[in-house]
Order: sequence, then C-alpha cells, then structure tokens
Amino acid sequence: MLLCKDFKFDAAHNLINYHGKCEKLHGHTYKLRVVLEGQPDSEGMIMDFVELSSLVKEKIISRLDHSYLNEIISQPSAENIALWVWAELEKFLTRENCKLYEIHVWETADSRVIYNGK
Repeated sequence: MLLCKDFKFDAAHNLINYHGKCEKLHGHTYKLRVVLEGQPDSEGMIMDFVELSSLVKEKIISRLDHSYLNEIISQPSAENIALWVWAELEKFLTRENCKLYEIHVWETADSRVIYNGK
C-alpha cells in the first residue's frame, strides 16, 4: 500500500553548472510529494498523515521554504532537490511498517522529477 502527502514551498536558486536562463537567480513555488510504502499497523495506518506532515515540515519544508537553495544543495536542480529530500527523510523514518517509496519534486506545474532511491 502507498501513502502520499503533498507539500509546497517557495525558494530561489540558480543553476551555476548550467548554461541558459536558469543560471540566473530566480524562484519557484515547488510542490513536493512524499510517498511511503508499507502495511497498516494496529491502528490501521501506514503512518498518521499528521505525523508525516509534522516530520516533513520540521525536517524539510522549514529548511527549504523561502531559502536560497544554493546554500543548502549544490546545483539545486529538481533532481538534486529530490535526492536531498530523500537522504534527509530517510534518516528520520524509523517505523518498522513502512519505508520511503518515492519523492516527487515539481519545479513548475507541469515539470517534475520522481526519485525512488535507486
């Protein structure tokens, strides 16, 4: 079973190892989707949505929202943001009945990356 929770954050970045208009400082309203895979526990849940929301807001959104991403992630492309989110969340997801399945990062409404840990 998969459990999904969506988040949004606003941040600025520039892609210093890229040659095009995105090498200049600019911002996005990003959408983040965290997907867990697991089996419902004795309460009938993979993870309480409130618990997942609190975890992601504390460990991820609070660090990325209204930030200059280059100070957190070198070359903060959507791909590298997804890798960073995965690495950060994996440290704190310690439940026995579930694990990270996918991270989705939308840079625009119609452009996103999906990372599944492989």
